[in-house]
Amino acid sequence: MVKNPSAGEQAKQTTIKSEISLTGVGLHTGEEVKMTFKPAPVNNGYTFVRVDLEGQPVIEADANYVVNTQRGTNLEKLGVKIQTSEHVLAAFVGCDVDNVIIELNASEPPIMDGSSKYFVEAIENAGVVEQEADRNVYVVKEIISFTDEATGSEILVMPSDDYQVTAMVDFGTKVLGTQNATMKSISEFKSEIADARTFSFLHELESLLENGLIKGGDLNNAIVYVDKEISDSTMQNLKVAFGKDTISVTPNGILDNLTLHYPNEAARHKLLDVVGDLALIGTRIKGKVIANKPGHYVNTQFAKKMAKMIKLEQRNHVPTFDLNQEPLMDIHKIMSILPHRPPFLFIDRIIEMSDSHVVGLKNVTMNESFFVGHFPGAPVMPGVIIVEAMAQTGGILILSSVPDPENYLTYFMKIDNVKFKHKVLPGDTLIFKCVLITPIRRGICHMQAHAYANGKLVAEAELMAQIAKKQ
Repeated sequence: MVKNPSAGEQAKQTTIKSEISLTGVGLHTGEEVKMTFKPAPVNNGYTFVRVDLEGQPVIEADANYVVNTQRGTNLEKLGVKIQTSEHVLAAFVGCDVDNVIIELNASEPPIMDGSSKYFVEAIENAGVVEQEADRNVYVVKEIISFTDEATGSEILVMPSDDYQVTAMVDFGTKVLGTQNATMKSISEFKSEIADARTFSFLHELESLLENGLIKGGDLNNAIVYVDKEISDSTMQNLKVAFGKDTISVTPNGILDNLTLHYPNEAARHKLLDVVGDLALIGTRIKGKVIANKPGHYVNTQFAKKMAKMIKLEQRNHVPTFDLNQEPLMDIHKIMSILPHRPPFLFIDRIIEMSDSHVVGLKNVTMNESFFVGHFPGAPVMPGVIIVEAMAQTGGILILSSVPDPENYLTYFMKIDNVKFKHKVLPGDTLIFKCVLITPIRRGICHMQAHAYANGKLVAEAELMAQIAKKQ
């Protein structure tokens, strides 16, 4: 289930305090690239911006934009590409950052040392700041899984009190067999996972070099596991490719110039990739992820499945309220606050309210004046009246913020993203829930409103209103 409770129950969203830039080369393109992290507003998520292209197009970090997972997780939107996104995204998740704008003057972030280490350092140098909106978290209530039948790779998530990830890898080679890595809490990412570098096997490296890939690769940003005997010609090719006079194999089976940070660094890097790829779900997860032989394909397919499930659950989720309890405000109290009067008063009770949200109720009867003309013989509550009722519910919240509400009037400033899902008919009980998007300032209220009836979401809208003193 998706949880977005009041501020006292969960963390706030975060972004970075100030912008910060890094430069380097793309692993596969070999291009020099500058990447800049910038603070982003609430609910922005992670967005890439190609500043080198006309119009500076934006590509959201969304699993539905994944187009290729051959040598990394590659996104494409309207022909605009972002390559190898996973190491950067993992760093933001690992640093507990929800919203950021990632500007690039090329298609691929710099590979740096093949890990998330330098991105984490940049984020820490920029600083992290809390924002005003609550963080949305998907609380896992049952096991959800995805299996790639072709490879036997499987990834699942189960209920847990924290976001945990376990990666189990089996490469089937003597030099690198079975390895496991576990992150028991996201707080372990920076110290235990972030500096785990990407890796390749010698047989893969030969193919990549022959096909002109990994142009930005050298022995400082990828561990190369030697899983076969190196011929003289291959050794010469490697010297040329990496610009080295000599290359040799260390006793633990990797090419020289690198020392492993951990015996299970390969498994830790696979875990890092899982964290980065699952960032594409777009919502924080409260659950334990277990990935058996993970790879970018199975990771992103699982992310797509999760994103679809979460979206469907959000759409169908209807909060429950005890309609038999004593109302917080009855119609008399409502009329002492709102300036509206029948037949233009469209809420009967207020059943819940805090500093950041309000819940109202309306019993829809055949006696409503609007049913006279909408429509004779087939009465349907007009959509504009539902929006007005949501606004009146929000008006209670904003007028309750002043000591003398009877001296104020409320006015609409803006209505956005209005959607009507189901008809509202005589006999229905409408529940309106309005939640502040930003705190009330200078009498301006910006809120997300939902209307429910018969266990379904019937309408939603983003509303902005202002209160002003009566003349």
